[in-house]
Amino acid sequence: MVKLPENMSKARFLARPNRFTVIAEKAGQQVKAFLADPGRLAELLLPGAELYLAPAQAGEKRKTLYDVVLLRRDGIFISLDSRLPNRLFAAAFRAGELEAFQGYRQLTAEVRAGSSRLDFLLSVGGEEQEARPHGEGLPPCYVEVKSVTLVTGAGVALFPDAPTSRGSRHLQELMALRARGYRAAVVFIIQREDASSFAPNEATDPLFARALREAANAGVEVYAHRCRISQAAARLSAAVPVKLT
Repeated sequence: MVKLPENMSKARFLARPNRFTVIAEKAGQQVKAFLADPGRLAELLLPGAELYLAPAQAGEKRKTLYDVVLLRRDGIFISLDSRLPNRLFAAAFRAGELEAFQGYRQLTAEVRAGSSRLDFLLSVGGEEQEARPHGEGLPPCYVEVKSVTLVTGAGVALFPDAPTSRGSRHLQELMALRARGYRAAVVFIIQREDASSFAPNEATDPLFARALREAANAGVEVYAHRCRISQAAARLSAAVPVKLT
């Protein structure tokens, strides 16, 4: 579980002048807020959408006084912070709640892999085990986490909602690691609770969809989890089926 800011206030979405800035109406006044999600979010950021803003932390040098944390639609809270999934994964791992990664004891964030940085390296502990993919027991496991906010009316979560060459590059790195004997996984964190399955967004980014299928065929593990989100906290919920064909 990850606690969310306690002092959030309700606002109404007005405009998005650039990828990382939202203009909203809060208590009758227009305010600017930072949006930590570069995706299109076209189906969510509609005029009048209900947002929840948190004040920027004291001492930060920035142009916006607020952060966009949540959006509420049809009674469901949706996180609009693409940084949150990594925190959710780490919290669930430390709590022993990730069945696919049972047996690992250590989690290292932001690890170098080829020309990229991947989100996490899981290991059973000990320098020798971390360095060698073919040691006794579980091999080290590289994990890339992806944030998902787009869910269709049929309950299918889709990633990405905008073309992502970076996402395809991460999959290539995971395939290379898998070929060297490491475990490799990509985990899609659906930042809402109304998804019943996950699929790559073929229409938006066919190259990523193809790369994800290639990665799965090469032994990269693919998982998707939805989240339970309230104004107080967020936590990973049930895993949902991954549909690659």
